[in-house]
Amino acid sequence: MSRLVFKTSSGRIIPSVAGSIPALSAIFGNNFIMKNEEFKKIPGVDTILDWEKCQKLSNQFGLDLVTFAVRSVIEELRSNITNGGKVWNQTRIYQRILSVVHSIGENSLKPVINATGIVLHTNLGRAPLGEDVLKEIAPIIKGYSNVEFDLEIGKRGQRNDHISNIIKFVTGAEDAAVVNNNAAGIFLSLKTFAEGKEVIISRGELIEIGGSFRIPEIMVTSGAKMVEVGTTNRTRISDYEKAITENTKVIFKAHKSNYFISGFTEEASVMELSKLAKKHNLIFIYDIGSGLLRRPKNLKLENEPDIRSCLKQGADIVCFSGDKLLGGPQAGIIVGKKKYISKLAKSPLMRVLRTGKLTLAALSTVIRYYLREEDLFSKIKLFQILTTSQNEIESRAIKLKNKFENHNIKSEIAKSRAQCGGGTLPYKKIDSFSVKLCFESDNDKSPEKIFFALLKLEKPIVAILREGNLHFDVLTFNNDEIDYVASQVGKI
Repeated sequence: MSRLVFKTSSGRIIPSVAGSIPALSAIFGNNFIMKNEEFKKIPGVDTILDWEKCQKLSNQFGLDLVTFAVRSVIEELRSNITNGGKVWNQTRIYQRILSVVHSIGENSLKPVINATGIVLHTNLGRAPLGEDVLKEIAPIIKGYSNVEFDLEIGKRGQRNDHISNIIKFVTGAEDAAVVNNNAAGIFLSLKTFAEGKEVIISRGELIEIGGSFRIPEIMVTSGAKMVEVGTTNRTRISDYEKAITENTKVIFKAHKSNYFISGFTEEASVMELSKLAKKHNLIFIYDIGSGLLRRPKNLKLENEPDIRSCLKQGADIVCFSGDKLLGGPQAGIIVGKKKYISKLAKSPLMRVLRTGKLTLAALSTVIRYYLREEDLFSKIKLFQILTTSQNEIESRAIKLKNKFENHNIKSEIAKSRAQCGGGTLPYKKIDSFSVKLCFESDNDKSPEKIFFALLKLEKPIVAILREGNLHFDVLTFNNDEIDYVASQVGKI
């Protein structure tokens, strides 16, 4: 008869006859025996892979991934038994395997329907590019392109050359460079010109630019020494001048693009700061962030600074985003005096912060639309949304309400206040309309349940939960999305 040998926690060796459950129970306790029996029930890796459903899964996602998922679930199952659980049945084991496979093998980045009324929704990718941009960049990105090849001389070229001339023309800048986002542009500028030196900034502009990235933290990381002047609501030009020392290198201004202060306020103008910087041989860097290239005639944005005007008023370097009021892809654009931009372009950090061909193609396409005023509103999705008429928005809401009725869903139209979002135009409220679902008292579906169910769709719908009600703001809808929204809500 075969024998088992056990070692106790004190180190004592105990021989035991296999199958002598009472003897084992007396030494280790019933829990040990029960867990040991459960461990024996766990199917092996090969056994699970032979299940018909797992074989089909392997054909779809590959044997390596399914094997990895099986081993992961077995480890999870062992941990569950160790903590007092039982072996799962085959259905549950397969569901866990399926979950692991899908979490790795399926694309978690999905197109969503934005029913929030926030146009530049940071969590939903900010500026939508639209069909025109995609059509133009498709031939460039689907194959090879001359991203770093100079076709005139037949040798290696600079990727920045594809975008710098159009940016210079539209903004009036002497030179331009592109990095992967605006925070990178700020960091690169400070690292290059102010490492170990003092940078003067107003206390009212120590902003957080999203995702917990804050101007003071970027300055520290760049090696610059931040010098705060003025107060939260009032900073005069004299405050900057008093703070200048022999170690000062940069005067830094940050546009409060994601909030505003009204009332008893004062701030130094771009022109005042420019003159002060020139007087003391300093560099004036302006972080505009929101990235309004120029003012569209059909859109009232009087309180928003534009790039061209700020350069004319004397800013040496201006940094801004590509995916906000510019209406393009995520990018950081740095424009200004040639002597400064040239130095940034030669920095080793440019290799770290540079953009790829997809960004360059999309950004170049969108900025070219700025050459003609009519293209701004016919081809840039952002401006199409921001200039949608009230009649069109209300008509869209009526269509959605009628579609809901076709699916026996009660709803009502409500006036809504949409936002530009994305850290832009905090003072601007956009009149819109939303469709609010009406629930019967005996309905077992709550607004919260429907809200989260909509997020689990193959093409998720992001709506608004507000004061216990579920709203669909139609400003950010496409007309061809109305049928889909109504049918999916109907199914739920």
